Amino acid sequence: MERLFTVLASRTALAAGKPTSFALALIVITVWVLSGPVFGWSDTWQLVVNTGTTIATFLMVFLIQNSQNRDAAAIQAKLDELIRSARAARNEFVGIEHLTDSEIGKIRTALEVEVATQKPGRRRHESIKRLLERR
Repeated sequence: MERLFTVLASRTALAAGKPTSFALALIVITVWVLSGPVFGWSDTWQLVVNTGTTIATFLMVFLIQNSQNRDAAAIQAKLDELIRSARAARNEFVGIEHLTDSEIGKIRTALEVEVATQKPGRRRHESIKRLLERR
């Protein structure tokens, strides 16, 4: 069941992100708007698009969240592997995504202070500034 959902969610998210899907949605809404006078702008006419878009939005929220969760987990696993395999890296950083936001914030602050004190006389983000100026 989990594998089936993963495949379905991946394919649906991929299809929904294509320009063709946007064009199809635009065509459906255009046809709906143009059919308004035919149906006398009735409540039923409005209910059709309201119901359809509500159902589509509701389902897409779960599919998008599932895709983001899988992507984040895969990226985290790749980063953990890089940390594990790099000699200079500290293995203690593997799994910090399970800490609270405040704990992660403290780690980020400590790392920024550590980096800032390693090369005295050099402004923070100087290399990034130079990189941006090259463009």
